[in-house]
Amino acid sequence: MGLEKTTRMNYLFDFYQELLTPKQRSYMSLYYLDDHSLGEIAEEYEITRQAVYDNIRRTEAMLEEYEEKLQLFEKFQRRQQLVSTFEKQPFTDDNVQKFLDELKEWD
Repeated sequence: MGLEKTTRMNYLFDFYQELLTPKQRSYMSLYYLDDHSLGEIAEEYEITRQAVYDNIRRTEAMLEEYEEKLQLFEKFQRRQQLVSTFEKQPFTDDNVQKFLDELKEWD
């Protein structure tokens, strides 16, 4: 699994975990945050490795659907990029207004 996918899933999990069932949260937390293998999770829950794999893949798809509809992660990234750009510019009234105008466009 690539680092980029892992990072994305961690962010999506942070934003949308409250929309998941306790079991989905547990599997995702163990797999992505605690770096447990599918076999370790399967052993802990006394189920097959395939069942863990299927649950994680379905949960990943759900997180992507939530992001597609709500775009919390995308807005977060855009805000981070805007703040980074703003920090590199001189602090002027025009720059502050430009920053505020761009933020208002996102809502």
